[in-house]
Amino acid sequence: MLVDGFQRTISYLRLSVTDRCDLRCTYCMPEAMRFLPRRDLLTIDELYELAQGFIARGVNKIRITGGEPLVRRDAIDLIGRLGQKLGNGLNELMVTTNGTQLAEHASALANAGVRRINVSLDTLDRGTYATLARRDRLPDVLAGIAAAKAAGLSIKINVVALKGVNEDSLPNLIEWAHAEGHDVTLIEVMPLGDVDGDRIDHYLPLTEVRNALNKIWNLVPSDYRTGGPARYFDVHETGGRIGFITPLTDNFCNGCNRIRVTSTGQLYPCLGGRERVDLRAALRSPDPQAALDRALDEAMRIKPERHRFAISERGAAPAQARHMSVTGG
Repeated sequence: MLVDGFQRTISYLRLSVTDRCDLRCTYCMPEAMRFLPRRDLLTIDELYELAQGFIARGVNKIRITGGEPLVRRDAIDLIGRLGQKLGNGLNELMVTTNGTQLAEHASALANAGVRRINVSLDTLDRGTYATLARRDRLPDVLAGIAAAKAAGLSIKINVVALKGVNEDSLPNLIEWAHAEGHDVTLIEVMPLGDVDGDRIDHYLPLTEVRNALNKIWNLVPSDYRTGGPARYFDVHETGGRIGFITPLTDNFCNGCNRIRVTSTGQLYPCLGGRERVDLRAALRSPDPQAALDRALDEAMRIKPERHRFAISERGAAPAQARHMSVTGG
């Protein structure tokens, strides 16, 4: 089993298959984002070998991420292969997506054994969406969500709460999602990588959002858990759930059970930390299995107790230079 220095058992892998994305969300990356050369990415065989190595060490939950994972043409092949591990060491296989490619791939995901997906959607207003994502793709995303629902996938809508951008429309988005049978998770913007602007202008503490929503609805703490960092509340009036992910206002690291691996095979024990282990070197060594086990042991040794995210002053450098799309969302 993978157990870190603070006696937290690591059972959840977020595995990125690409840093590329077909959107350019303003809080995530600059318009002129420079992506990695495709030759630097792990092959599908290497990604699958990595996943098997994690499963052998007790990881039973894998989420495929990006960038936007579905822009990688062979991502569905990996997901199909991993789906065959369900019930054989793997309990759950999930995907996080921006939804733009979902209409094409929803059935394939369901056929592979994926049962739950997260879709990033920050607004239902087409103009706001186009400004925020720098691409006019809202109709594609809504079509993808509808296709995923028709395929029987359970959908959670991930929403980054942004001051002055979508804060006033959050109740409308939540009502729509709950009416469609989807849970919603609100997320505080995270200071990863340089973007075109200052994140402090749009940082919206979720304590403020929750207080505002409590004036509209009756939010009741829920025992529901997904294994991630969200804390959920039931909304009696809508019949749905709202999750809050609060890396800035309410640190949740004491219960961390996850690690992230980038599409180039770099393992980051903490999203907000500089610590990393090169799994690509282990995979391509003369004895990959032994080298991978040593690398995972090292990752457990260096995993920090908590991140140090903060958005407190104008002009401050991001907590980490790498973007979320590089690390894996």
